[in-house]
Amino acid sequence: MTDKVEKPKLTRMEFLSLTMGRLAVSALGAVGMLGWLRRRKKNTVWQIDPMTCVSCGQCATHCVVSPSAVKCVQSYPICGYCRLCFGYFTPNAPELTSAAENQLCPTGAIERLFVEDPYWEYNIIEDACVGCAKCVEACEVFGNASFYLQVRHDVCVNCNDCSIARHCPSDSFSQVPADEPYILKHDQELLA
Repeated sequence: MTDKVEKPKLTRMEFLSLTMGRLAVSALGAVGMLGWLRRRKKNTVWQIDPMTCVSCGQCATHCVVSPSAVKCVQSYPICGYCRLCFGYFTPNAPELTSAAENQLCPTGAIERLFVEDPYWEYNIIEDACVGCAKCVEACEVFGNASFYLQVRHDVCVNCNDCSIARHCPSDSFSQVPADEPYILKHDQELLA
């Protein structure tokens, strides 16, 4: 014959008390986790991954800041310093001059500077850039892809739920650490 050890039975009141205590501990844990997540979110900012961006033009129209906090930037290590820059000139430009009718950018936000024959440098005037991505798309298709878009944090208001990110067809927006707010395309190219 074996001795059975009987477990003490809980009364209804003891069971409810134990359950409520466990729920209270779980709730405190959840509140603590939410606080941690909020602190973590405050230390992040929105950014575009230049390797997945499809230059759709949504950045120009869906940002809550006007003009958009998304600007074109130039990756000089990737640039070919071409005389004929497809991100600068309209297709079938009548002349390779900086006349407005030859420029692809609708706001004239790209500055073209002569370096030495046959090299030219292209600089983005961020105050004039609206983030339309026309130059980025052309540079990606026909050039070295040295133009790309970035959220500029001196302009961005760091929305909790980025309006552009919600409309981005390629899900290129993500939150990155605030102490490393920029994803540089030439760094990504080196990793690939």
